[in-house]
Amino acid sequence: MTIISNRYTKKINFIFTGLLTCVFFILSNHSKAQQYPFINYQESKLYLAKDSSQIMSFYKKIDEMREGKREKVTVVHFGGSHIQAGFWTEVLMDGFQSMGNFKGGGTFIFPFKIVKTNSPHFFKSYTTGKWIRKRSALAKEMCDNLGMAGMAGITNDSANTFGFNLLKNNHHQTFNSLRVYHNFNPSFEFSLDQQIGVKYSRKDFIKLGYTEFSFETYIDSVNFNLIKKDSIIPNFMLRGFSIENDKPGFYYAAIGVNGASTSSYLKCQEFVHELNTIPPDLVIFSLGVNDTHSTSFSKDQFIANYDSLISLVQQVSPNCAILFTTVTDNYMTKRTANKRPIKAEEAMFLLMEKHKAAVYDLYAVMGGYKSIYKWQKAGLAAKDKVHFNGRGYTILANLMFDAINRSYKYNSKVKETK
Repeated sequence: MTIISNRYTKKINFIFTGLLTCVFFILSNHSKAQQYPFINYQESKLYLAKDSSQIMSFYKKIDEMREGKREKVTVVHFGGSHIQAGFWTEVLMDGFQSMGNFKGGGTFIFPFKIVKTNSPHFFKSYTTGKWIRKRSALAKEMCDNLGMAGMAGITNDSANTFGFNLLKNNHHQTFNSLRVYHNFNPSFEFSLDQQIGVKYSRKDFIKLGYTEFSFETYIDSVNFNLIKKDSIIPNFMLRGFSIENDKPGFYYAAIGVNGASTSSYLKCQEFVHELNTIPPDLVIFSLGVNDTHSTSFSKDQFIANYDSLISLVQQVSPNCAILFTTVTDNYMTKRTANKRPIKAEEAMFLLMEKHKAAVYDLYAVMGGYKSIYKWQKAGLAAKDKVHFNGRGYTILANLMFDAINRSYKYNSKVKETK
């Protein structure tokens, strides 16, 4: 008879208990993931065009950054109110950074709060002055010289301060380089607040439409002073900030405008000019909800608008990878379900083949026609049956990133490290 010492018995019990804990954790997570029967989990995957060379090129760039051969990979995500809300894109930001435990890269920030509209939660913007909101999504708020943000703030105050600070988050906490996109109006003196306490250099790129500040160390906030010197030319225009951290990582620009459709960004005269300052490796398009709310919606026009948008992107990055997310299910009013996203879904699969792109079929993942009603009843969507709440966006975003990550890992040449 073999006698096992008390020390080894404890060790075996510890291992067995650990295995049971792992099994319980996996099963409980699986159960949690499957708790919504209306979600079509098997559709949560990336569809690739027959020619997937551009997506593969994007994956190769991620490999290179993980191997230390590249400092930055740039993703630009365009959309409407789904993107302006920030919940969806912040999950994606975290996900991309987690691919290599990256801490660098950067992001684009529009100071939504100074123009009195909703903002993502990873930063806070502020001002002491009065600003007027301009955006391409609404005719009465449209103006000349809008940039890639599709939105701008203008002010004619005699004295004004404005700025932003990064809040606690997992993706972008500090930066040591900053671009401020603005018009160079000689009637205004624009300067960095001297109380910042960090040495920096400044360069004005008038033809490129931005001022660049480089800091000697990493910071998490910035404040500017704006003084009106005369009244010859009214209005200082602010079009956003680009922050960068020179450590390796993803630059993720989430660019969303409430009410935006596929035609909105086509109206922005400085779109290509500004996008050229952050040339993307991947562009994610999540536009279409507002298109499908129009009674004049046309599948052919929807495709034509996307063709034009992609043409603008390709002027900046000819081999940029493109990822479409299909239009989420929505209601025209709280009581009228919308069938047009079905046509939009068909259009995006045609666009996928045409532009050697990829599609994440959000419409199918949600559960298809009238599924937003089920999301709303489950406490995951707003009463308008168009928008989601934070929980709903987080579920969709996690499913989407998991699909992207699975596709990447399948095609990656870099072995996973344990």
